[in-house]
Amino acid sequence: MKRIVLSGVNLAEMGPIRIYEEALRAAVDLFEGGYEIVAIVHRKELFAVPGVRYLEFPGIRKSWLRRLSFEYLQLKPLSKELNADLWLSMHDITPNVEARRRAVYCHNPAPFYSLRLRDALISWKFAAFVLFYGYLYGINIRKNDTVIVQQDWIRREFKMRYAPGNIVVAHPAVDEARTGPEIPDLPSSDGVYRFFYPAFPRPFKNFEVVLEATSILERESVHAFEVWLTLDARTNRYANATVSKYRHLDCVKWLGILDHAMVREGYRRTDCLLFPSRLETWGLPITEFKETKRPMIVADLPYARETVGTYDSVAFFNQDDPAQLAQLMKGAIYGDPVFERAQAKAIAPPFARNWSELWKILVHEAS
Repeated sequence: MKRIVLSGVNLAEMGPIRIYEEALRAAVDLFEGGYEIVAIVHRKELFAVPGVRYLEFPGIRKSWLRRLSFEYLQLKPLSKELNADLWLSMHDITPNVEARRRAVYCHNPAPFYSLRLRDALISWKFAAFVLFYGYLYGINIRKNDTVIVQQDWIRREFKMRYAPGNIVVAHPAVDEARTGPEIPDLPSSDGVYRFFYPAFPRPFKNFEVVLEATSILERESVHAFEVWLTLDARTNRYANATVSKYRHLDCVKWLGILDHAMVREGYRRTDCLLFPSRLETWGLPITEFKETKRPMIVADLPYARETVGTYDSVAFFNQDDPAQLAQLMKGAIYGDPVFERAQAKAIAPPFARNWSELWKILVHEAS
């Protein structure tokens, strides 16, 4: 039997795991009986996809040294044993492997982030990661037959920086029917307008602009609203500094880190999504919240506009302008016409709208 191998031993967080799962489900649906699907993972209990042979390597994530040794040394003999027709690395690094065709899925935007001094002061590890990851992306990248990115702006960046050959834009569509019930309408209003920003606390997630905007509104005696943030001061240094500075705000609800079920519950009870992140390869909460058909206020950046696509109720703002965000939030609270329709732009080929289309491109090339 022919064999497709996916390697993603470093993936353990909710968003990347959901994308990995969707890749596996689509592969099983399309190729069951024709290809054996093998997944190299951190822990197989993180996944709920039948019809896959899982190979566990739970100790690799403990250090970068272990990760690099695994990718560049240990995978080579395993790849000879597996003899894959197609090897897809799901987490940015192009490993040293042998396969008839090779591809890498690049989802981390860190190399394209413009570091600020404040970022380095809050987290030197994050600053080092940004610089280091740009180097890692380049190792072996031209050995791939296909490089996969999530958005068109990243394809342009990759062409300029690394000049690989075939770059496919593949939107990370997620089947919500598999991950939870349909999100119902909001319950009857209690007169409080609720904003929600679910994100893991990292410097580029830009929680500060939301908190500064909230501070502006409170100084203007606007109080009939709440801002729900997934921040816990104990998570990391960035979260601690942010919570400590803004814990005095009455309208902020500090929810802490939430699992995906709790995030979806937040969507159900929220009037408006906020998404001010300075950098993403894909803003997954934007995609998920579109199911509600409720308004969103998001950063006016290429990733956000491409993720929003076509949508009837969205407002874009300068991610570094809390006063502009405060005005939009006030308009939403008071029912002013601050939201408008966005229209998706066409993506040049090669382009895949979902994992099924992407697998057909990859397997066609492998054939």
